[in-house]
Amino acid sequence: MVTKHEQIIQYIETLPVGEKLSVRSIAKNMRMSEGTAYRAIKEAENNGLVSTIERVGTIRIERKNKDNIETLSFGQIANIIEGDILGGHQGLDKTLSKFIIGAMQQEAMGRYISPGSLMIVGNRNNIQRYALENGAAVLITGGFETENEIIDLANQLEMPILRTTYDTFTVATMINRALTDQLIKKDIMVVGDIYTPLEETSYLTAEHTILDYQHLNTQSKHSRFPVVNHNMRLIGVITAKDTLGKSDTLNMERVMTKDPIFAKEHMSVASIAHQMIWDGLEVMPVVKDNLQLLGIISRQDVMKAMQVAQRQPQIGNTIEDQILEGLEVSANANKNDSKSAPTYQFKVTPQMTDNLGTVSFGVLCEVIASVSKKALYHIQKRSAVIEQIDVHYFKMIQIESVIEIKTAVFEVGRRSSKLDVEIYLENSIVAKALVVCQMMEQT
Repeated sequence: MVTKHEQIIQYIETLPVGEKLSVRSIAKNMRMSEGTAYRAIKEAENNGLVSTIERVGTIRIERKNKDNIETLSFGQIANIIEGDILGGHQGLDKTLSKFIIGAMQQEAMGRYISPGSLMIVGNRNNIQRYALENGAAVLITGGFETENEIIDLANQLEMPILRTTYDTFTVATMINRALTDQLIKKDIMVVGDIYTPLEETSYLTAEHTILDYQHLNTQSKHSRFPVVNHNMRLIGVITAKDTLGKSDTLNMERVMTKDPIFAKEHMSVASIAHQMIWDGLEVMPVVKDNLQLLGIISRQDVMKAMQVAQRQPQIGNTIEDQILEGLEVSANANKNDSKSAPTYQFKVTPQMTDNLGTVSFGVLCEVIASVSKKALYHIQKRSAVIEQIDVHYFKMIQIESVIEIKTAVFEVGRRSSKLDVEIYLENSIVAKALVVCQMMEQT
């Protein structure tokens, strides 16, 4: 039986994003006590369903949920394949574990079918029934109908039976691509994965003085702290530079840097790294949607996380992964010269081209970016983030062409580097680029 607490959570989930709510209104509408409503709203806030904003109140927000992002529900599958739902609507929220193509005799299918799987089959009613009876959902390809008793069985077992006009191969490809996309999303590291929570860090309030800052600086060995108000909402950041030449009795509100740059839990670590390098920030506050302080994220933590992520095996292939797999060191390159980057070669495959049969401009830019990062790592043993690419395209690069990419690093700094990149086809220059990179510090 659903508890009153769960009823309120379910009610909040039905509200449109942006809808305002309060303890009193929830208690009145649901005919429950204000204490029950208060506890349910607090849980909804922890779950990312609502957010309390100063001078606005509590509003329904879009949930930013990373958990189980690698899974797909049968309802999502129906949307991906543009399918109809013939029966078993109660099971659309169930999670897909694997899919099976029903291209075998029934007696051979037993070891492949398991609860939560999806049987992709045509108009073979016996296979459809067998799959449902063994806990699997059914996807009928080719736009075929099915028997009413099979639909009744799907409703009884609460396992979906879907239908699509696509053929089996196309459907399997679409589902496999969706699963791969989900795995890539799962691999993207966000701030919520690595930030230091509030109870493990230090902060100051608006009433604290420069003397308090100096004590905290000595105690923690840090020089940058977030400043909060009485509601624990971020109002500024204080650094050693802000306190130079100031009286020890001045409070934080008079010397802090207001409207500081901050991070949120759902932001990617890569985007925060870019921001911290660009602005020269060592520490960044992490806040909720209502600016309530959650903790901090340090530049060292970000760099360490990105370097760890780069060493992890990739589950799903991105466009960058495919290009990196196609990059090879040219046979004419001097591999032992650590002072200059080797020449790389790349073959233009059919999937890398545009509708004219020439290399896609986006692919060419990604090739240049990948080679630039490889070059900097070869010379400096440091990773880099691409800041800007200025490309000049002189001649078309046709399908099946093997191009050579040469780099020359003409400026290297602690925070940024500049490279000259030249693209050759049969010893003739076909493109040239100026690349600006932000350098990552070694940890």
